[in-house]
Amino acid sequence: MNTKKLKNRWLIAASAVGIHISIGSVYAYSIMTNPVKDIFGVEEGDIKWAFKIAILLLGLSAAFLGRWVEKVGPKVSGMTAGLLYGVGILGSGLAVQLQSLPLFFLCYGFIGGIGLGLGYITPVSTLVKWFPDRRGLATGMAIMGFGFAALIFGPLMQKLFDTVGVSNAFYILGALYMVIIISSALYIERPPEGYLPEGYNPAENKNFKADISNIDAGSALKTTRFYYIWIMMFVNISCGIAIISAASPLIQSKLNYSPMEAAAIVGLIGVFNGVGRLLWSGASDYLGRANTYIIFFVFQTFAFFFLSKISSEIAFLFVLFTVITMYGGGFATLPAFLGDLFGTKQLGAIHGLILSCWGLAGVVGPSVYDIVMKKTGSLDITLNIFAGFFVVALIVSLLMKRYITQHHLNAEKGELIPEKA
Repeated sequence: MNTKKLKNRWLIAASAVGIHISIGSVYAYSIMTNPVKDIFGVEEGDIKWAFKIAILLLGLSAAFLGRWVEKVGPKVSGMTAGLLYGVGILGSGLAVQLQSLPLFFLCYGFIGGIGLGLGYITPVSTLVKWFPDRRGLATGMAIMGFGFAALIFGPLMQKLFDTVGVSNAFYILGALYMVIIISSALYIERPPEGYLPEGYNPAENKNFKADISNIDAGSALKTTRFYYIWIMMFVNISCGIAIISAASPLIQSKLNYSPMEAAAIVGLIGVFNGVGRLLWSGASDYLGRANTYIIFFVFQTFAFFFLSKISSEIAFLFVLFTVITMYGGGFATLPAFLGDLFGTKQLGAIHGLILSCWGLAGVVGPSVYDIVMKKTGSLDITLNIFAGFFVVALIVSLLMKRYITQHHLNAEKGELIPEKA
């Protein structure tokens, strides 16, 4: 008889937040853009390649190491993530000290990027299993930390750059990230097989709908709905990350803010990124996952079309912050949505495969922004292109909604549902 005491699932969630709030510091990258580019003597677009490589490696490592994470468990993968991300940031400090741009790309982009990918997917499938009653809320809490990180580490980075210098700032931050991530990973573990929270009975939940399937990652790749959600996430990430990666210079230019004022807005972007992750993922438990994404794409189509035309500072920031909540909300709602679509059998591996779109989007979004801005000099044209991307995502999200609705109607009739959409 197993008499091992269950860990507190809310402390598991807190540990997940600890991991995500550390790796989420990547979203404050725009704050380091100007100080680092000045040291290396390159243009802003050149130094942003470290960020693009980090996001690319995040997606690739999440995709290719997802099955390994499932195999070794969250503790081992979390500690590995802490070591890699910490070493990546520490190495970035050495690269700055030696003024070696290739070493900076290697450390921040490649090593740090792999740590990002492992750290991101490590706690998510575990949380879904601990919170079958609140999938959206649980994953939102963890991924909220990823969004909130810019609030904490953005101003801290700027302060460290100003007081101890750029290389020393990286050394301090790298050590701090490593300690937080590894400490958090030591508490995380999976629940026992078939775990249900005390007092929770799925059959008594009026909003409960059985997962469409409970399949492995290989089988998920053969379904149309996998590619629906991949495209939806690719567009949401590409457009959002383009704005985030250019946030500080954009705000300084558009609103005539000083670097420190822009850093404060980047911090607020972190707040809304984090709040959006908790707000939208929690709301998706009631609105439905597909409906939540439809709301995202309708609003953002109009937001990106009109953003550059807004002359009011308050209105501009309101629209910008709302877009950021939906950017973060897309990430936080995703794991619960994947659980609904594919079950929890290999949720971590499937989540990792979907996040391959993040790696590509991290390159495509900022690159489209930089190229169009450089060639046209027009923020209006640049954002209109992204608005067009959202129209495509909206169409795909409506197809996903139609598929899910049809599936549940057929299930109620007791008809067999083919695995392909």
